[in-house]
Parts: sequence; structure tokens; C-alpha cells
Amino acid sequence: MIYVGEIAALGTAFCWAGSSLSFTAAGKRIGSVPLNIIRLFMAFGMLSAYLWIVRGLPLPTDASADTWFWLGLSGLAGFTFGDLFLFRALVLLEARMAMLIMTLSPPMAAIMAWVALGEGLGPWSWLGIATTVGGVALVVTERHADSPGSVVAQRGIVVPRDRHVPRRISPAGVAMAGLGAIGQAAGLVLSKKGIASYDDAAAATQIRCIAGIAGFVVLFTIAGWWPRVTKALRHRSGMGLAMLGSAIGPFIGVTLSLVAVRNAPTGIAATIMAISPILLIPTAAWIHKERITWRAVAGAFLAVGGVAMLFVQP
Repeated sequence: MIYVGEIAALGTAFCWAGSSLSFTAAGKRIGSVPLNIIRLFMAFGMLSAYLWIVRGLPLPTDASADTWFWLGLSGLAGFTFGDLFLFRALVLLEARMAMLIMTLSPPMAAIMAWVALGEGLGPWSWLGIATTVGGVALVVTERHADSPGSVVAQRGIVVPRDRHVPRRISPAGVAMAGLGAIGQAAGLVLSKKGIASYDDAAAATQIRCIAGIAGFVVLFTIAGWWPRVTKALRHRSGMGLAMLGSAIGPFIGVTLSLVAVRNAPTGIAATIMAISPILLIPTAAWIHKERITWRAVAGAFLAVGGVAMLFVQP
């Protein structure tokens, strides 16, 4: 049996890990706020060029109104609102706590898919999800994960790291992180709904990008953030890194994520995609000289074991 969806989800996790490295470096140069909208504009341009060459259509004009509706909602839920709430959560919480709450996104996606799409999972799949999420949670809550002045790049989202560790847990921050997890989960479920009758994952990703850009344009206009974007565009090395991250993440990675949710249960696909922090462990040791602890090793083994369970159904 060929696990097309599961393999695409694993490819997505690798793409998000790679884009996180590029976006982290880019965010240090041009700032995380402008980078979040710049990456979508870059991905949109890449998708337009690719679709023009492959399909002869630079825009998904062949998609039905129903497809535009569901994928548009998906782009707003995942790219705009999910990112916005996560961004706010990392301002109010330390990164470890926010990322820990964000690990709830895969089981949330599974529950939403069950309620909205009638997509049920068996006990073995739920055990695999729980095992994987537990392993990722062990890794993202490592104490040395936060360093002042750096940024966190998770799932292609770029947000500032904590400048200090709060003495008390902010209820508002916990709520924002929870809403971020819900936004990401809802984005996947809505994607599955939208792509059900549309056979081009790249064009579907372009629709999501258009909706995400529209949401960010409104947000940046209200917040007065456009001068930050103008300044960022003048930074040559930062823009180069942003371009690389956009190619790996929003362009290839998000397209693969739609292939994943179309061909595998949403909860399983979301769980496999969530292992990108595990894939970054060797890089953290090699480039950033971080010490790999037994906690990280145990988390990695748990996550890999959980993913194996999702691939090998009894």
C-alpha cells in the first residue's frame, strides 16, 4: 500500500524544518513582522510562475466558487488568524509554553475533521497521535530552547522569541496560543473541504495564499506596519533568505500539506507535519552548538515511534 498522504505529510515536515532555518536567519535581519507577509507575497509569485508554466493559468481561474470559498476560509484561518494569535501568544508567553500549547493542533484537527467531515480514527491512530504529540512536546519544552534576541520559526511562521521569562503565566497568552492552535487545525480541515473537488494542490495553495495576503493587508494597514515592510525590502541578504524560506515552506511545503490532507486522514497528516521540531535537533547541535539532552533524545524516539504507528495501521 502506498501512503501518499502520509509521505506528503512527512515531506511537509522536512520543508517546514528547512524553511524555519531560513526564516529564522531572515527574521534576525529584517524583522519577524514584515517577514510574515513578505513570505506570502513571495510564495504567491512562485506559485503564479509555476502554474503559468505547467497549466498555462497564472491564477486558479478554473476553480469553482465553492472551492474558492472553502480554500479562502482556510487561508484566513491558517495563514492570517492562526499566525496572528500565535504571534500574540509569543509576546505574552515564553516560547516553550506557547509551542507546548500549539502541539494540541493535531488532535484538534482530528476532532474537527470527525465533527465536520465525519472522518473517524481508530484507537491505534489516536495512540499514534498521542505518542507523536508527546514526543514533540518533550522537545519544544527544552529549557535551553529560548535565547534573547532571536526568533522562533515554527511551521513557516516567524515570531520573536521571549525577551524575558514571565514570572506568571498569562491567561490571555494561553488563550491566544489556544486560538492559534485552533486556527491552524481549522485551516487544515477547511483545506480538505476545499480541495475535495479540485485536483491541483499548487493552485489550491495559491488560493490560500491570496486569502492570507488579503487578511494580512488589512491587518498591516490597521496596525500601520507598512513602513517596516518597506525597510525590510531594502535588506538584500534578508530578502534572499526570505526567498529561500518561501520556496521551501509556503510554496513547496504548503502544497505538500494539501496533498497530505487530501490523501490521508486530517489528524494523521497534521500529526506527521508537526514533527518538524524533531527534525531540527541535529541542526541545533551542529550549527547552534546546542547540547542534545536525554529529554530531547527521548522526545525524538517517541515522536518517530508515533509516526511509525500512523504509517503501520494494524
